[in-house]
Formats: sequence, structure tokens, C-alpha cells
Amino acid sequence: MRIRSLTARVLILATLWSALALVTIAVAISALYRQGVERGFNNLLRAQLYNVVNSVSIGDSDSLTGSPALGDLRFSQPATGWYWLVEPLGNYATAPLASASLGVANLAVPDVDATPFDQNYERYYEMTDDVGNQIRVAETEVVLDDQGRAARFRVSGNLQVVEDEIAFFTSRLYAALAVVGIGGLVVNGLAILYGLKPLDRARRALERIRRGEAERIEGDFPSEVQPLANEINALIDSNRRIVERARMQVGNLAHSLKTPIAVLLNEARTLEKNQAEVIATQAEAMQAQVSSYLNRARIAAQRDSVLARTEAQPVMERLARVMRKLNADIVFELDVAPDLTFAMEQQDVEEVVGNLLENASRFARTKVVTRAVMTTRDGDTTDGRRGWIEVVVEDDGPGLAPDQIGEALKRGRRLDESKPGTGLGLSIVKEISGEYQGSFGLSRAGIGGLRAQLILPAVTKDTA
Repeated sequence: MRIRSLTARVLILATLWSALALVTIAVAISALYRQGVERGFNNLLRAQLYNVVNSVSIGDSDSLTGSPALGDLRFSQPATGWYWLVEPLGNYATAPLASASLGVANLAVPDVDATPFDQNYERYYEMTDDVGNQIRVAETEVVLDDQGRAARFRVSGNLQVVEDEIAFFTSRLYAALAVVGIGGLVVNGLAILYGLKPLDRARRALERIRRGEAERIEGDFPSEVQPLANEINALIDSNRRIVERARMQVGNLAHSLKTPIAVLLNEARTLEKNQAEVIATQAEAMQAQVSSYLNRARIAAQRDSVLARTEAQPVMERLARVMRKLNADIVFELDVAPDLTFAMEQQDVEEVVGNLLENASRFARTKVVTRAVMTTRDGDTTDGRRGWIEVVVEDDGPGLAPDQIGEALKRGRRLDESKPGTGLGLSIVKEISGEYQGSFGLSRAGIGGLRAQLILPAVTKDTA
């Protein structure tokens, strides 16, 4: 699964590396500590073994005598796993000596080939005693007198002591490493969040640019982020120059065409009727297109301005009043929610709503209904503070079939040639609403005719 968060990536990698490093350290330290404890245990057995060797000799009755004082009570307590044992070797026959902890039990002697003596004539091996203790035995053989009589000396210790010591140390080690690991992760997380704060500041700066609150990324950024901010500012400046140049060229072209079009319209009036109608119709279409492109250039310049705002109630009432005067036989119903304000220039609101009212009055039989309310838009990718106004214009005319709706939105397309017009009205509405990042659609009206729905940006309390 792809991780999209940079913070999550760094934290996960840091966590995995820390966990691997801490586990490796724990295993290594545990192994080294075990080696040290076992080496110390062997040294203890070796010291006790030679203590027994130095304490035992052959007495007057040719028997083994001696009372080793090892200073450990476990050698005097039964079944502890701590034993010492001295046994005669060869033809020297006498009773062995043993610690009180061993009692009458005995310790098996492993084969020398399986466990050989080292260069000091010592050997160490592990075994299980009669009561189930896992013990380690240190053994050597010593000649006791000048007659060559020898004995086998053995001292054992309980390996549970080693395991308990290692377990105690390991538990403390793992606890300490866990604290270090958790603390390290917390510190790493805080360091990462602190280190990424400049990127968050850069994001907020870009957001302010998108909302029209700033024109450039401003602020003091670290050396790793500052080049990115500089490049974005350069890109914004370059894009602004390109847009301004294109807008200027479109405006210049449109303005340069207005005068020739006006001349054509004036000349058309002096021609014969048939020729005048053709020239006038085409010239009017050209004039409408020039006006449309001029409007689009102006809208692009003003779209993100926080000063672009128009109150809905007075503009829509004025448009409805005009339409009532021009269409006395049609009822125009108007329902506008209070305190609605478009985040648009007034002439753009008049253009889109006026076109819809004019189109509806052209095809309505008796009624045109207009409503305006606040709304939300699913899947909106703009900042959460933006609001929207829904404007719906319905008529009780013949309406359009679903396959005719797409044709009606095409520039210059007229589905009813018997009605006056250039066929540009609905396409202009679609273009202007799109320039303001809104939407426009047609469907069947509840009162029988065509339903036109506009979604336009609104000024809310957060953006006011």
C-alpha cells in the first residue's frame, strides 16, 4: 500500500530502523552478558575446585581426609545442585569424600573421549543430578603423594543460578531499551513535525494565493524549502504574464472588431431587405461573440477578487420587473432567499439570469418561476469556506427532449427558428458560470417546460 504522507513515511522508516537496531543491540548485549556470566560461573567452580584440592590429603590410615571450607551454605544443604566430591583413582582403594549436600548420591563420570581434559588438565561438562537439577561440573585429577596415589576432584554448581541472573539482567535490559526506543520515537516524531512545519507554512501560503488573499509566497523558509518557494513565485509570475498577455491580445482583437462590425450593421440598413437581413444577422452574431470574449477576459481578471460581490434580491427583482413589462401576458414569480450575495460582478449576474429569463419568456405559455437559495455542491474541491447559490428558472412551455438539451447548449445553435435570437444566450450562461467555477444544467421542469439550474459562487460570512 502506497503511503502518501511524508510524515508517516519518515516515522514508519524511523520506527522500523529503531526497532531493528534495538532488537540487534538487545540480542548482542544478552549474548555478551551470557558469555560473561558463564565465564564467571566457570571461574567460581574452578576456584572452589582448587579449594577442595588444597583441603584434601591422605591421612595416617591411608584414607582421604580433609574438610573443605568453601564458604557457601549450599554445599551443606541437600539437593541444591552444589556438590563437591573426591574419589580415589587406580589401585588406591579408600572411601570417597563428598559434601553434605550430595549425601549418599553419586555423580556420573562422562567418557574422557567425549569430554577431554584441557591443557590444564581440567574439564567442564553439564549433567542432571538425581533430583533433576541441571548442573555444571568442574573436574581435575591430582596426585596426592610421592607414592603416586591420585584422586578425582569434582565441584558442581546449579545452572539455574546462571539462568536466573541472565533473566534478571535481560528483563531490565529490555525494559531500558523499550523506554529508550519509545522515547526515541517520540523525539523523532516531534523533530519530524517540527522539521516539516516550513512545508505546512508554504502550503498555507499557496492556499492564500488560491483564495486571492496574496499574490506570492511570502515568508522566511529554511534553505531546503526556500528554492521551492522561489520557483513557485517565478512560476506564478510567469503564468500571470502569460495570462495578462493573452487577455490583452483577446481584448485588443475584440475591440478592433467592434468598429468594423458596427459599420457592417449600419451599411446593412441601406441595402435591400433580403441582403440586409443576412448581413445584419451575421454581424449581430459576430457582435455577440465579441462581447462574450470581452466578458470572459474581464471575468478572468475579476474572478478571484474579494471585491466582486452583488446582492441577489435587488438585481433579480429588477430583472423580473423588466421582464414583466416586456411580457405582459406572462406571470413572473420570484422567490429569493434573504441575505444572498453573489461573489460576482453585477453585470455578470444580470447577464446569466437575464438570459435565462429571456429564454424562458420566449417559450413560456403563462408562467415563469425563478428561485434562488443557498446550497452545497458534492465533490467541491475548493476551500471549505466557499458557499454556493442555486438559481432555478422554470417555464411552462414545451420544454426540451433529453437529446435536445446538449444541442441547446452549443454556441449559436437554435432549436426553434421561429423564435427571435442568435442562439448564443444559453452558451453564454454556461461560459460565464464556468468562468466563476460554477455549473449550469437543463432538465424537465416540474411545471411542464424547461428547468434551468445555475450554481454560482456566494459570499459567506467567512469570506466576507
